Amino acid sequence: MPDKIMPGPVDDPRGIREAVCIHTKKIYDSCRDKDCVEDLRFYPRLKYVDTINHALSVKGGSAELLHVYVDVEPVTFNRGFYTVDMRFFYQVTLQAYLNNPRPVTVEGLCVFDKRVLLFGSEGNAKIFSSEFREGGPDTQNMRRNNLPTAVVEAVDPIVLDAKLVEACGCRTCDCDLCEVPSFVSSFFDGELSSGDDMRRVYVTLGQFSIVRLERDSQLLIPVYDYCMPEKECTSGNPGETPSEDPCGLFRKICFPVGEFFPPSTVCHPETYEETRNYCKCCQ
Repeated sequence: MPDKIMPGPVDDPRGIREAVCIHTKKIYDSCRDKDCVEDLRFYPRLKYVDTINHALSVKGGSAELLHVYVDVEPVTFNRGFYTVDMRFFYQVTLQAYLNNPRPVTVEGLCVFDKRVLLFGSEGNAKIFSSEFREGGPDTQNMRRNNLPTAVVEAVDPIVLDAKLVEACGCRTCDCDLCEVPSFVSSFFDGELSSGDDMRRVYVTLGQFSIVRLERDSQLLIPVYDYCMPEKECTSGNPGETPSEDPCGLFRKICFPVGEFFPPSTVCHPETYEETRNYCKCCQ
């Protein structure tokens, strides 16, 4: 069994100079998901209410992920496990078709709730820090809880479908607009309609996400050397002669053969970016 490595210089033929103890975030558990979220309630801006009421149909456009609210809670009778509750807020743009062949662009809000169960280990230490924050309390006297930190990574979703539903046959409200954070409402100038007295729109989104639980940890890692930048800084001052003229840059661009000779067959999208562009073109 090899000897335990302690912090300090290391004589290693692979080029490792020393073992260093660092403080960082250690990932205890993570998961990835591909959610097809059907029939999300669409809350339009007030100025588009009349357009939706007179629309013959709606089609998908695009969606932007504005914010994800994340909450972590321990699971009772299951030590070390935590639930991660997430609420995704989207700014969705749709195309409403009236009697005119040209569609009208409408904007609004969609909200998606999601929960996952992950392992985050246990910790009973009370954490204090002397880190100073200007304008805040003296943090060296503030205690921080020892729950793991949940991190959510997500890309903008793909709008897969959109449909109109008459108000008389609608379901109950999917989301209370009072629970929308003020900074999210600011994207819509605070003008969102619950739509209880109008036709409703439901949207289907495709969402890719990664969720992980992290904890502060002290880890012993190998160090090869100090990290010295190899690239020189450029000043970027106005009027400075560029390193290469525009024609020189243009000559490096490959000739776009595909733009002049259409393909004999059309390939179906396979990647996330291809699918987003494919859905936009189909609208």
